[in-house]
Amino acid sequence: MTVVLTWKQLHDLKCEELLEAADGWGALSTQADAARDRISDEMVRGLEATQKGMAAPAAIDRLRRLDRNYDYIRTESGLVRTTVSSLVYELVGFQGQLKDALDDAASLGFTVGADGSVSYPAGGQNVVTNQPNPGGSVSADTPLMSRPPTLNAPHSGLTDPNPNRAKAQDIADRIRRVLTAAREADEHFSTALTRLKAEPGLDVTASTWKDAAADLAAVRKVSDDHLKKTIPTNGTPTERHDWWTHLSPSQRDEYLAACPDILGNLDGIPAAVRDEANRDNLQLLMGKLSGTDDKEARAKLDGLRSIDTQLRAAPEPGVPPMYLLGIGDQGNGRAIVSYGDPDTAKNVSAYVPGLGTKLDEHFANNDLKRARDTAVGARFADPGNPTASIVWLGYDAPQFSSEKFLELNKLAENFAVMGDHDAKVGASAYNQFMAGIAATHETGDPHITAIGHSYGSLTVGLAAQQHGGIPGADDIVLVGSPGTEAKTADALGVGRDHVYVGAAKNDIVTQLPSKTEVSGTTVGTLLGGPGLGGYLGHKIGEVVDGPDQLYFGTDPASHEFGAQRFATGDGPPLVDRGQLVASIMDGDMDGLPSPDVSAHSHYFDPDKDSMSAVNIARIVAGMGSKIITEEPR
Repeated sequence: MTVVLTWKQLHDLKCEELLEAADGWGALSTQADAARDRISDEMVRGLEATQKGMAAPAAIDRLRRLDRNYDYIRTESGLVRTTVSSLVYELVGFQGQLKDALDDAASLGFTVGADGSVSYPAGGQNVVTNQPNPGGSVSADTPLMSRPPTLNAPHSGLTDPNPNRAKAQDIADRIRRVLTAAREADEHFSTALTRLKAEPGLDVTASTWKDAAADLAAVRKVSDDHLKKTIPTNGTPTERHDWWTHLSPSQRDEYLAACPDILGNLDGIPAAVRDEANRDNLQLLMGKLSGTDDKEARAKLDGLRSIDTQLRAAPEPGVPPMYLLGIGDQGNGRAIVSYGDPDTAKNVSAYVPGLGTKLDEHFANNDLKRARDTAVGARFADPGNPTASIVWLGYDAPQFSSEKFLELNKLAENFAVMGDHDAKVGASAYNQFMAGIAATHETGDPHITAIGHSYGSLTVGLAAQQHGGIPGADDIVLVGSPGTEAKTADALGVGRDHVYVGAAKNDIVTQLPSKTEVSGTTVGTLLGGPGLGGYLGHKIGEVVDGPDQLYFGTDPASHEFGAQRFATGDGPPLVDRGQLVASIMDGDMDGLPSPDVSAHSHYFDPDKDSMSAVNIARIVAGMGSKIITEEPR
């Protein structure tokens, strides 16, 4: 038998008791979070550091399963809390509307019945009898045609001559509307709460997190995202930081449970909070993408799983702890990872990857390693101060693979297709992120280095040329750069002495010739043969427009640009000389050997280009005066 909510029940409902229940679920969520931290930070890492026997891996695996279980309990308990508190939010509003209607009835001397009907007294004067018009009773479902006509207005045929009747009818209608809305809310929230139950068994699997992602969507739907609406997503990073700072611990917990995807990617929220939110959101995203047959979704899932594995692993000696500052599956995927806490570090760098980068396993293994290597190098260069080294994939880079993009007979064509649109969009997002770093830093005075590699250097260069430049940036590092659309380093806003450029001898991206070099001298030297160099120089010369010009403006490694060029390794030759000569002699331009473009990717790797990696680390550590320089071109 269905129990129908009455206005008396709504009126007498003690919402504070429901809030206490919501707080209880919040406390359970907090306890699960604390248990999860103890397991991962103390027990697992303690075992990994001290136990080497055969039983240790099995024990660690069981503890990690327990860690995932507590993570799931934290998330689901938080959602129960959010659902109940959102219901209270709705009911308090309905109670307010009901109270207004009842107060209006009392002030008019009306009586509200248990069924919601409203009785009204006599009022007005009958024009025939000169007596007061009699009182009566109405309800919200009183048919309009049953309302008696008035002798004062015979043509209307529908108006009661007692003026109190219309007022009573309005109150009855209002009570009915608020009861209908409250009943619907109760039904919707009850349905959402029914969803929030764990699957049988002790294992929290990908399907469990997929269900949790659906739970989050369901809770948001019924709550009308009332929490989401209060987050200052359109504010500045400073305004967002102030908003978060003034929330109570209880409020923060509720936002973390209901809106991890928003908080985790919101510039201006402290790094530790973003990390906590994104670790939960990472699980939800993996659940969402699991089981899909879509190729791009599977690639993102592989990247997410790799990041998750690295986050759970024991920290390596000398490597700062990881912070997940951003994660998402929009576009080509989003991921922002820091080695070290950027809110407390003295030295902070934020590296923007370039061409072909997307959220996949390659990014998780290679681009994260670049940030990690930089963190370790900077820590070695400046052991007295903590460093945070960030890899920022907060935009969609052009999706050419390096191999396809650098096909020798399509180089000019590919550069023309690439364009600067993605870099312009990324530049604005990057500056927002950097403004967030400045807003949340605890001392407010870190040494900040903006780093761009390949197409990412164009993104950083354009960010530096926006109004106000890159927030907080002291130094800018450009490596493997095809240009920044700036004529000189002065345009980047930090002073030419604080713009540093790395350009390896065998990195073809930094060797694009100008139109004055179409004789093939540069390309001929690079490839080992002036004949082929002349051919490519002519093709590339079609898309560049001046001396010392790369495709995106002045060559950053040139004298004209005016930056400090630091020394790098040469990198491996682009092509095998023997195969190249054979192809040229045979006149077989389609049979050119596959290029080795890895020189374009070695700048951060201390094993493959120690000279460049050390120089970058010194710049990040605020020791630009100690780099080994190289003469500009």
